[in-house]
Amino acid sequence: MLAGASLLAAGAAMPAFAQTLVYCSEGSPEGFDPALYTSGTTFDASSHPIYNRLVEFKTGTTEVVPGLAESWEVSEDGMQVTFNLRPGVKFHSNDMFTPSRDLNADDVIHSFERQMNTEGSWEYFQGMSMPDLIESIEKVDDMTVQFNLTRPEAPFIANMAMDFASIVSKEYHDAMAEAGTPEMVNQAPIGTGPFQFVDYQADAVIRYAANEDYWKEGLPKVDNLVFAITPDASVRYQRLQAGECHVMPYPNPADIEAMKEAEGIEVLEQEGLNVGYLAYNTTMEPFDNPEVRRALNMAIDKDAIIDVVFQGSGQVAKNPIPPTMWSYNDDIEDDPYDPEAARQMLADAGVEDLSMKIWAMPVQRPYNPNARRMAELIQEDFSEVGVDVEIVSYEWGEYLDRSRAIDRDGAILLGWTGDNGDPDNFLAVLLGCDGVENSNRAQWCHEPFEELIQEAKTLSDQEERAELYREAQEIFKEQAPWATIAHSVVFMPVREEVEGYVVHPLGGHIFTEVGLSE
Repeated sequence: MLAGASLLAAGAAMPAFAQTLVYCSEGSPEGFDPALYTSGTTFDASSHPIYNRLVEFKTGTTEVVPGLAESWEVSEDGMQVTFNLRPGVKFHSNDMFTPSRDLNADDVIHSFERQMNTEGSWEYFQGMSMPDLIESIEKVDDMTVQFNLTRPEAPFIANMAMDFASIVSKEYHDAMAEAGTPEMVNQAPIGTGPFQFVDYQADAVIRYAANEDYWKEGLPKVDNLVFAITPDASVRYQRLQAGECHVMPYPNPADIEAMKEAEGIEVLEQEGLNVGYLAYNTTMEPFDNPEVRRALNMAIDKDAIIDVVFQGSGQVAKNPIPPTMWSYNDDIEDDPYDPEAARQMLADAGVEDLSMKIWAMPVQRPYNPNARRMAELIQEDFSEVGVDVEIVSYEWGEYLDRSRAIDRDGAILLGWTGDNGDPDNFLAVLLGCDGVENSNRAQWCHEPFEELIQEAKTLSDQEERAELYREAQEIFKEQAPWATIAHSVVFMPVREEVEGYVVHPLGGHIFTEVGLSE
């Protein structure tokens, strides 16, 4: 483990007054090309510091504001969206590449067409139905790009602010392809963002330097940014107390009250736009039977999970979207905790002596601060109804990769924090047919549900969309591809010298506007 002194020594070549902000991150990124991934850990290390998007979310809100596009226009029929690019935006450079020009339309088109036209695991792009939505992208001129759509899409502008839509350098990608090293775009990233990638020591530390040519004047506010990868929450807190890091995510719920009393530490908090769940593989027997899934859901004591795992900082989830999101269907009744009825339902479905695996995440999240303990509680609950559970886990990147398999056995603990404040980001991405084998870990494709969420995307009236989403939640509850477990409050402990850090409702940890007091 790196000591705080060695972390700060990363800036030893800098002037004595240079400021280094150290973030004790909870895990290692899968890579640095955000279009390839869906993990928040990866986005924190890639899309947020290194890249920009055409439009962006104002930090701390779901408000869409101009990014690399100064402005945009949507045609009256909703079928064309035109972005007017910001002039003078410069890409980073590294030992392998120095850009010859500023950002232009070629970079924007390349950033999306590589996901449209090439083989590969463009998980988010595919899960959001983008290949079916974007008919073509036209270069109107060097600073103007037009997206031609196959249908009106209400959340399209907000979707363009998401991490998969980060704008990359076509010139850099072409140079690496010509050199025979295309993998370098994922290992040594080039973007336009507030921080430039310096180096990565796997599973230990990531270093960034401020982008001196950043297009937002006066930002970033520190000279260096360091991600000190620290998987254990207790160790993260020790390092925060010792001043070895300035910000830490995902504290142990049991430590939060003590943190609030600790000298030199402030605990920020916000209601989370999240859900934690147990996803059954609905393509595999007996989990292909909704009655079996509902029986298992009735065997889970969710109140006990809230008490033990969340230490009271969460609330039981009955829907796949959080209660703070528009279109939440509060009329839905949750599955009762009833082991006797669950045992009988399993017997009626012909299920006896069931053995299954439950996958436990190796990282902490607000929607699941201790997946191993949660899995153990569910293991105990399932044993009461005659189901034998083996708990398995893997390193985070492998966990995410293996869990996509269509023939994955058992059920997987995962969760989601909204990426754009729209119900589509939960219901379509996590439960739609386009997400099967990608973001839809239940492998669930149910036509009545699919018809509702696809129609809802095309409507401009929010209340009309909300009514369809409320119907979709009813179908979800009846079909039970998940056991919905919890929504949580997000807590962020920071040192008192940290200035300007904002808890982002979309879950990202963003340091563009964060400074340190003298």
